[in-house]
Amino acid sequence: MGCLKNIVRAVIITLAVIGFVSLGGKEFVMSLVNNYFNPPKDVMLERAQKVGDFSKINEEFEIERAAGIMGYNAVVAEHKASGQKMFVVDSGDKTILTQDDIKSDNVEEKLRKAIGKIKYQSVSIEQLKVTKHGTMSSYGKEVPYVKFEARVKKLPIGDVGGIVSVAETKDGESRLLISANEKSKYSQLISNEFFKKIK
Repeated sequence: MGCLKNIVRAVIITLAVIGFVSLGGKEFVMSLVNNYFNPPKDVMLERAQKVGDFSKINEEFEIERAAGIMGYNAVVAEHKASGQKMFVVDSGDKTILTQDDIKSDNVEEKLRKAIGKIKYQSVSIEQLKVTKHGTMSSYGKEVPYVKFEARVKKLPIGDVGGIVSVAETKDGESRLLISANEKSKYSQLISNEFFKKIK
């Protein structure tokens, strides 16, 4: 008798699944999954608002992700033509770097300590070298940055170049700004163009 009950349940569940799929259920579930992992641009911009106002960035750039990354709220964007990546990280109460760190003479040591705080298990950074100090505009203010070169282990690219900066929002909150690409392809003009549009 128990075996017959299980067979009837299995038949009913099978018919329910077939009915669900035939009424477009599969497409419905796939669209929910796709929207969660690849949300539309307006949803992505809404999520990014927690970190800054990205509504003025132009079509050259695409926001790839706006979510919690490594315990921090972050926005990851890409310059479509060059593949250069930009990261804007809200570290909350866990300050990673300050503007004073960026301006300091021992900035390389400060960067190494910061890398230790946000270590990403599948990637390790070696031979970090600061090559230049400068300023750019972001969040409506002039902010300091350092240009760096480094070797990245466990990624296909190897040598990278880029900048690290810290900006302050109108509310006095700190944002870590990073832009990087393969060393030979890195462009400061692309970084300036992206970061100046964030308010």
